[in-house]
Amino acid sequence: MDRITFHYDTVLSDVHMLLPNARHLMSRLNRVGQPVFISKFKILSDSERAGTELTEVTEAGGDTRGQDGGRVEASVDEDGDFEITHRPRSPPEGSGRDPVCPVILHQSDPGQEEQEEEEEEDEEEEEGEVVIRIEHTMATPLEDVGKQVWRGACLLADFILSDPGRFRGDTVLELGAGTGLTSITMATAAKTVYCTDVGEDLLSMCERNVALNKHVMEASGGQVKVRHLDWLQQDLPTDAEVEFSWTEAEVEDLYDNTSVIIAADVCYDDELTDGLFRTLQRLCSHFSHTCTVLFSLERRMNFTLRHMDVSCEAYDHFSRCLSQLEEVEDDRCSFSVQRLPVDFPQFLLYERIEQLELWRVTSTPRHARDHHARDHHARDPHARDHHARDHHARVAATVDGPEVSAQTSS
Repeated sequence: MDRITFHYDTVLSDVHMLLPNARHLMSRLNRVGQPVFISKFKILSDSERAGTELTEVTEAGGDTRGQDGGRVEASVDEDGDFEITHRPRSPPEGSGRDPVCPVILHQSDPGQEEQEEEEEEDEEEEEGEVVIRIEHTMATPLEDVGKQVWRGACLLADFILSDPGRFRGDTVLELGAGTGLTSITMATAAKTVYCTDVGEDLLSMCERNVALNKHVMEASGGQVKVRHLDWLQQDLPTDAEVEFSWTEAEVEDLYDNTSVIIAADVCYDDELTDGLFRTLQRLCSHFSHTCTVLFSLERRMNFTLRHMDVSCEAYDHFSRCLSQLEEVEDDRCSFSVQRLPVDFPQFLLYERIEQLELWRVTSTPRHARDHHARDHHARDPHARDHHARDHHARVAATVDGPEVSAQTSS
């Protein structure tokens, strides 16, 4: 196959376009006839990261700021139209990013391919490089976008690599894992990662990627388990004869020990986003412990005929779901939401545009919150006095009626 055919409904991820000197080896055709490629994602060293700082891209309609942080006045032409400064097509000198086009190679002989991979691995071990190999597609219909690599996964991988100690020994669940890049990265720190999605073809690709990257996870002893989890269904499949099903022990481990849930670039369809948040709430309401949920996503601007303007409908729906989650009145848990800064170091080579966001949701069991409140009252004498007055008021209201209660409260 010499070229990819694009259709009207084709969705193309551009992450692979920004890999300098990358070879995109077409390794096989998947079950539906899509070409599958293998790309290498090298974890950058300190010196390499210093050369990957990207020029700030200004959001349309937003403030433009100079290098010193001060506001720069927008320039207009003689007709009063805004003059738009586009990003340079060639990278500045010393940026560390060479202009390249991906080279698509023919499918090679499997034996020759394995030999080449072993030689490459030996070279990388000698040079001390850490490389994650990912099987993926480059262009798919919308329903198969999980088979591509997206910036949100790279951003979340950067966040994990920036401080792996925060996930050391954790049990982690990834929702909508796609190619498994983020799960594999998480396994360099976490104890167990449940890498979940739907579709046998996609999950098989995930499992192959886990096998390709055992060398990355060996040092930490982390493991990735690829499992089926459908946001539109309530139950986890536990039929041993069905591929990617859960064992009873894994289901128990999931509910007893999961302390972190991650999801990268999974909000592009409103129905699926609703299912994602229902799944999230259902899982957290069964946890007896606090759980941290990390969302990374890209705000994608689209011109819609309905609005006759540029909008971010999928992102807007995600934002509404976040707000509703924070307002949930659940007897078992409560949720708090916080947007995190994305100023942590960049470990993978991709374009970290300003439309990339990282959100943290904290799920707290009600009993843990009540226990915290009791501890606070025990430590604070003013809180104890106030609590005592409230207690006496409630007792008086029960025994003597509302008039005594009012007198006691005053």
